[in-house]
Amino acid sequence: MSLVALRGVEVVRDGKTILSLDGLALREGELLALLGPTGAGKSTLLRVLHLLDRPAAGVIEWRGVPVAWPAPIDLRRRIAMAFQDPLLFSGTTLENVLYGLSVRGVPRGAAREKAEEALRLLRVDHLSHRRARTLSGGEAQRTALARALVLRPELLLLDEPFAALDAPIRRHLLEELTQVVKAHGITCVYVTHEQGEAFSVADRIAVLRRGQLLQAGAPEDVLLRPASRAVARFMQTGNVLAGVVSRRTEALSEVVVGERLLFSRTVLAKGTPVDACVRREEILVEPPAGGAPAPGLNRFPGAVESVVDHGATLHVRIDAGFPAGPLQALVTRRVAHDLALRPGHPVEATFSASSVHLIPREGSPDDDLS
Repeated sequence: MSLVALRGVEVVRDGKTILSLDGLALREGELLALLGPTGAGKSTLLRVLHLLDRPAAGVIEWRGVPVAWPAPIDLRRRIAMAFQDPLLFSGTTLENVLYGLSVRGVPRGAAREKAEEALRLLRVDHLSHRRARTLSGGEAQRTALARALVLRPELLLLDEPFAALDAPIRRHLLEELTQVVKAHGITCVYVTHEQGEAFSVADRIAVLRRGQLLQAGAPEDVLLRPASRAVARFMQTGNVLAGVVSRRTEALSEVVVGERLLFSRTVLAKGTPVDACVRREEILVEPPAGGAPAPGLNRFPGAVESVVDHGATLHVRIDAGFPAGPLQALVTRRVAHDLALRPGHPVEATFSASSVHLIPREGSPDDDLS
């Protein structure tokens, strides 16, 4: 059974619908990463899950039972939230973590024991008597998380809690937080702009745009099998090519893209308009080989249009005669060096049929997450 389920939920502000979800269920003990551009409705969704905003329509269920409004206080107390700003009080670290327990009437001795345990979990117990306003950014965020976790929430909502921290500290804190959440079986929704973070910790990923849920699924599904062109663009697929299925077999679809023919393991009916998605890292850049490619292998001769250095990898654009423009590939520095990649250099772009994910095309081909 799901811990929380939203069914037909709509949130309206100033006469405008800012969140509209046909359905979203949170499984007990899972970590759901919530992705989407600014203004997608992520924070609004968290407020709905926190039972702070009453939807204009739809039902919120807690373990299968519809939530009455105003939401019962004992139910809201099963939910905790942490924000990008730690929002610590002016007292000590320990006093900050004790606050929620004292509001709930937990006896002082028991509350202190629980608070000290939470501080140990987040590795800031040695700072228990430090004034909260003197803590570093990482220490303050650990304290804020301890304050949330000490309440033993069944649902933990995190609104970009590490966004203001340096990357190494952010990664370290996220690893520790994930271990704590999993060890205690806490259901967690984690909002982030960092896709790498989402994929490193999430059991599932949900993508929002303009208040609507575009896709929710396992990380590999969202990354490799986007449900729409908008999701493919947002997940930085790199190559989204409009075409039409010209032939199908039991194992392959042949797709006409301009004057090019692609092979895909996604089998769709002949005549289906599609977006053929190929991730940049799936494209192998090789010297010109000549001859016919093996059956089901996509291989296109072309010339390097540009090379952009990203440090460990290089972004290569290859003019291979596709109407949408150059193919995009990510290659290692060693490959770029060995092939002496530079503008005008002849190459071949090669990728397998299994690397080509087909999306039946609907609406405008320019639809994206902007």
